[in-house]
Amino acid sequence: MATPRLPSMPIAWRSLAAALLLCLFASVYAAVPGAAQTTTNDAPIRIKVVGGLADVSQYLRFEEPFWRRRVGELTGGRVTTEISPFDRSGIRGQEMLQLMRLGVVSFGTVILPIAATEEPEFNAVDLPALSPDMATLRQNVAAFRPHLETLLRDRYGIELLGVYTYPAQVVFCNRPFASLGDLRGRRVRTSSVSQSELIQALGGTGVVTPFAEIIPAFRTGVVECAITGTLSGHAIGLFEVTTHVHTMALSWGLSVFGANSAAWAALPADIRRTLRDGVRTLEAEIWQAADRETGEGLACNAGQPSCSLARRGNLIIVPVSPADDERRRRLLGDVVLPRWVDRCGPDCVEAWNRTLAPVTGLRARAD
Repeated sequence: MATPRLPSMPIAWRSLAAALLLCLFASVYAAVPGAAQTTTNDAPIRIKVVGGLADVSQYLRFEEPFWRRRVGELTGGRVTTEISPFDRSGIRGQEMLQLMRLGVVSFGTVILPIAATEEPEFNAVDLPALSPDMATLRQNVAAFRPHLETLLRDRYGIELLGVYTYPAQVVFCNRPFASLGDLRGRRVRTSSVSQSELIQALGGTGVVTPFAEIIPAFRTGVVECAITGTLSGHAIGLFEVTTHVHTMALSWGLSVFGANSAAWAALPADIRRTLRDGVRTLEAEIWQAADRETGEGLACNAGQPSCSLARRGNLIIVPVSPADDERRRRLLGDVVLPRWVDRCGPDCVEAWNRTLAPVTGLRARAD
């Protein structure tokens, strides 16, 4: 196995960065969600987990119940777990890979668009405009997953256990629009550099904004539109500050769940098998829910009868037009993929062409 490294940094700076991170977190190690807890031979194994975003369906309905209850049931009480969402754990999403690499966080969730600010290669499988529907997303993730597993293990010493997705990320706006072309001149909340580049190509201005700050950004006029999940947008009340929502999935918000390799190897083999099987089931449930909740989010934001939630909006749904789909394809090939290559470099070109080009029909080229 290749030695994990801090990418894109000289050796001296990588060593200094690692030392600083260790010093920073050593004094609060036991308090950090995800820190491994030692036990005696007859005591339960205690695991702390850093999960995904707080207050959204994936965490509340799936991640939290799995770790707080189901793991104990699956292991016959041999493992007890605690979980905290990463955005309430005092950890920046950009730090998660390095903290897991160093073993400060033993089990954690890495949101790929956030990690991509430091490591662009992680965004390959969820580039904006790449997967306009769930079937395409499943195909692309299946093609890229073996490379993602190798990348995490060799570069960061992380054992990949699961790949999760949020519901489709679409555009909400606080004044009427009829197509993606109408975003020209508007300030749009984005969650990644790639999303901002897409909005710029459409003639708008991307404003990278944390999920928790979307509503304040609307209320203060910082943004006029936002790209976010259909149901997560409903959960935070976007229907109260917007009027229209587009149905095209511009991206999805993929995340990976994994374990520090040393912490993983230290677990008994049967516990590793049980956890891996359990997370595989959890992953399947999250994907099924994301597909279902994409439609439910749109229905509840628009106040349609099929909405099963008490809170309903009255947004106008903007359907995908043939012109929108053609614009998506053109921007993916002409703007999104080339700019990602510019940030990511020749290794990413090779990885894309080996894994995703065969299923997308789109080859990457290094200038």
